[in-house]
Amino acid sequence: MKLVKHFVPKKYPDQNQADYWGSMTINSITGFLFLHLSLLSKIYAMRMFLLSILIFALVLTSFSQQTQKPVLHGKNWMAITGKPLAATAGAITFQKGGNAVDAACAMLAATCTMWDVLSWGGETQVLLYNPKTKKVIAINAMGVAPTGATPEFFKGKGYNFPPEYGPLAATTPGTPGGLCYMLAEYGTMSLKEVLAPAMQLAAGYPIEAQTANSMERGKARIKEWPYSKKVFLPHIGEKREAPEAGEIFIQKDLLQTLTKMVEAEQDALKKKKSRKEAIMAAYNRFYKGDIAKEFVRGCQEQGGLITMEDLAKWKPIEEEPMKVNYKGIDVYKLQQWTQGPVLLQSLNILENFDLKSMGYNTSKYIHTIYQTMNLAFADRDFYYGDPYFPPAEPMKGLLSKEYAKKRASFINFEKNDALIGPGDPYPYEGKTNPYLQLMKQRGFATDTTKRNFMPSHDIRNSASVDHEYMDRLWRGTTSVEAADKEGWVVSITPSGGWLPACIAGNTGVGMSQRMQSFVLDSALNPFNVVAPGKRPRVTLTPTLALRDGKPYLSFAVQGGDTQDQNLLQFFLNVVEFGMNVQQAAEAANINSNQLWLSLGGSKTDDRKPKPGNILLHDKTPEKVRNELKQMGYILSFDDRTSGPINAIYFDWKHGSFWGGSSNHGEDYGIGW
Repeated sequence: MKLVKHFVPKKYPDQNQADYWGSMTINSITGFLFLHLSLLSKIYAMRMFLLSILIFALVLTSFSQQTQKPVLHGKNWMAITGKPLAATAGAITFQKGGNAVDAACAMLAATCTMWDVLSWGGETQVLLYNPKTKKVIAINAMGVAPTGATPEFFKGKGYNFPPEYGPLAATTPGTPGGLCYMLAEYGTMSLKEVLAPAMQLAAGYPIEAQTANSMERGKARIKEWPYSKKVFLPHIGEKREAPEAGEIFIQKDLLQTLTKMVEAEQDALKKKKSRKEAIMAAYNRFYKGDIAKEFVRGCQEQGGLITMEDLAKWKPIEEEPMKVNYKGIDVYKLQQWTQGPVLLQSLNILENFDLKSMGYNTSKYIHTIYQTMNLAFADRDFYYGDPYFPPAEPMKGLLSKEYAKKRASFINFEKNDALIGPGDPYPYEGKTNPYLQLMKQRGFATDTTKRNFMPSHDIRNSASVDHEYMDRLWRGTTSVEAADKEGWVVSITPSGGWLPACIAGNTGVGMSQRMQSFVLDSALNPFNVVAPGKRPRVTLTPTLALRDGKPYLSFAVQGGDTQDQNLLQFFLNVVEFGMNVQQAAEAANINSNQLWLSLGGSKTDDRKPKPGNILLHDKTPEKVRNELKQMGYILSFDDRTSGPINAIYFDWKHGSFWGGSSNHGEDYGIGW
């Protein structure tokens, strides 16, 4: 059977990127029509007629954007993820009769094995549409802080935040448990079948340049950890100690770990256990058996805190997702232990404006998006945290339409507001804000009829490019999108254990680095202070959208704090501006630095917002640039600003899927 693959064609000679839509065509049309306008300037009726044609032509050309990658079409299934080989793992699973959940698990396992900015010791966040119940469910497979992980512990070691790398950065592994749970509850295949592609990869695959070079760049830190050194640097003592691109990269320890999990499942099946029970037998071997013992030994040997009890007590949680309705579309995100509600808050605010009339990426549109994100991210930075730990986050207020209308009223359309701070959502759920004194201490206004102000020491106005800051802002992971003709839809943003990763003993499993997303001081965020058993507030944020009760869009992206910035604009590109999923994935976005960083930085100063700093596409017209400068923005530019978005659009009129995978990275899709 022939598979339709998502190839990347050569760049068009006059189009470097999916930039300002059809700019060459627009310029030619504009020149032609304005020439005739000048000749017919005395004929008012003709001039108006030609002007209307010009406007129509501009609109038409703007929505006929050629993309670097073609739209991916499928009728039976769609598999899209961060690596071509991993997408193939999804295709193999579909071809064997698996559903979208089976395929998503196969792709997740493959990307972890290929170190696509994550590993098996990381975390997994899932939104899943169940066609049997016609509901969206969320799976929380985020690891937790281990025993002994307290503010006092880290402050005693001189940290302002938990460290970025190493064993002390590790939360408990979430991905193995999340995968097993999802497969057991909603898949159809065995763990053996689903892990088969990943196990083949662990036995040896030709490593791609991106990952191999990342190992080489990080080798100084990798050498600090003996088990990482053994896996990632097979050529110790040579000029290049990491694998070369195309070299067969072998992970014997990881293969053994995956084999042990499959053995546990198969032994359970031989004992007449059910499919679910057999998969959970593999789960138990990882979290309670010999795999767990070696993981804990290797972690603690290198200075980590994770105990056997930490692993045994942890489990994935099936949750109700959060949602808002935007112009008839139900948009679903994970709860406030992620940054997902930021997108929901933003949509509530933007519902108060006519975005389409502003025009795609005009200065007014860009300004409105930027200010909206400022408001939503200020709330994220102060109010989001683990809902299973007190205090309770004011999510009802934060997601209320009335609160959004109040926040929207703060937008000044003349200039960037560098002083935006968190609002007061408590009155919108009938409560009094218990943090008014804390907010006052931080310099925020407590009178909600006035603006909320950011402390003066948080305000930066430097135009210099801070490459380390941008790396932390954009620090990415991968995403997985899968759908099938039966109606199953899966959107995943897994992460953790990225290179340079500290491997726990002889398991081949890289430990997570998500501890760094906690704070040690309640003044920064009273809901996200580290504590044993607690989940950090993470950036990971898959998305599902339903229209008329049926799947409409499934989409996710990597990129740290930029994730919901890019996903918000992707959604608006489709809904407001009529782009298809590939156009929307490649289209020029903006990114804001006016937020607290969630990743990286050992000092508070490393994470502070940079008000007015904005990333634009390098084809942004001069007129728009000048208007934004007048509004107080500090501009930087890049040729790709969308992030590596993966998405599926559901075409119910024709009974087909439209797949999109941006031109930003190695993300890749296959459909049939």
